[in-house]
Amino acid sequence: MSIEITWLGHATMQLRLETGEVFVLDPWIEGNPAYPKGHEFDRVDALLVSHGHFDHIHDAVPLAKKFKPKVVGIFELCHWLESKGVENCSAMNKGGTQPVGPLNVTMTHAIHSCGILDDGKMLYGGEAAGYVLHFPDGRSAYFAGDTTVFCDMQLIQKLYHPDLCFLPVGDHFTMGPDEAAMACRLLRTKKVIPMHFGTFPVLTGTPSALGKKLEGFYTEVWELEIGKPAEW
Repeated sequence: MSIEITWLGHATMQLRLETGEVFVLDPWIEGNPAYPKGHEFDRVDALLVSHGHFDHIHDAVPLAKKFKPKVVGIFELCHWLESKGVENCSAMNKGGTQPVGPLNVTMTHAIHSCGILDDGKMLYGGEAAGYVLHFPDGRSAYFAGDTTVFCDMQLIQKLYHPDLCFLPVGDHFTMGPDEAAMACRLLRTKKVIPMHFGTFPVLTGTPSALGKKLEGFYTEVWELEIGKPAEW
């Protein structure tokens, strides 16, 4: 199965399956300085949100209302989305797996905060999470969301054997290149796509810095160009 991956800036990813279904992860369009001009969604079949910070959830509500996709998130986050008029929420929690279109999706742990800013108030949004996407051809991909490295990434490797990982590298709000390199060693992934860097000046980590930390290790740093589809 060929999967078309398009990085839409920051941590927003679009995955288009060979069968046509479109998965969008952590949608941030409006106000995202890295979002590619001219990109438009022609369909969204599934929407996966890792946590409730604005730079990961900002456009979940408008996309959900427009395309009526299956929306996946942790229980408390889905409750908030439903309060905003989002239909087809399918709440889950860490360790659980559910079918989402032709994939199975497992929610994993992440170490990060998860408040939802709503009308000037910070609401409880459950906990931050990551996802393992299990594809019909037997491959799996791990979308870490916002996190630092943690020892239980070894369990993600042993349980799910991710062939591809999406890891934040920007530092300050997430792990930087040092921690991301350790994450790659724990996950023993073939390829890593860096994300959550360069959007703001404070996010100083870079894919090249990650590459230097991984010299001699077999994980390939796959640096995507914003808005340009890549085949996996």
